[in-house]
Amino acid sequence: MTTNVKSKVLHEVNASLRSKVSGTPVILSNASHLHGLAAGLKHGEVIIEGNAGDYLGVLNAGATIRGAQDAGKYLADNMNSGTIIVKGDVGFGAAQYCYGGAVIVHGNAGDFTATMNKGAVIIIKGNVGDEVGTYMLKGDLVVVGNAGDNFANYLIRGSVYIGGQYHSLGHNTKLVPMTREDIAKLHAYFDEYGIQADPAGFKKIVAASEKPFYH
Repeated sequence: MTTNVKSKVLHEVNASLRSKVSGTPVILSNASHLHGLAAGLKHGEVIIEGNAGDYLGVLNAGATIRGAQDAGKYLADNMNSGTIIVKGDVGFGAAQYCYGGAVIVHGNAGDFTATMNKGAVIIIKGNVGDEVGTYMLKGDLVVVGNAGDNFANYLIRGSVYIGGQYHSLGHNTKLVPMTREDIAKLHAYFDEYGIQADPAGFKKIVAASEKPFYH
């Protein structure tokens, strides 16, 4: 059963989501005006029909959140664990400061996606903007499409993979050969999240130094 939340306010909807403890997914419609929907959830599954607003899944701590179309800015900001999957495009600053979990975007993502990723798996099936992966500290960032300027700028740690082209690499980056382990890892990600791509054609980017400001 789908709940129409067009006339509801954010705190009311989030309080209702936190109270759900059954294994049945909660399906919401007309939620694009709710910025911060499903914030801090520790369990359960939420499905948003149509578009979602800004800060979808902020501080996620274990829930599975699925967006059927597009989402706004700052998707999954400061997420700790769980899974967020968006079938459409997302805006500026997706998956910033994530400590863990997985963020999967089947469309495109904007500038500053995956800034200061601290341990999450972040996969963008489409293209990304500028300054994506900036100050990344840990985890995996996978871009199936193309990237803009300063890709992986001031990379500190973690692995960045791209299947398309980048306009320019950022500071403190270097290309290294893909290993069998890298290819197997990407195969597992793509199989799990239904992404059609050949890992053998990807490039791998790592930090040139763990002291990026002195490199």
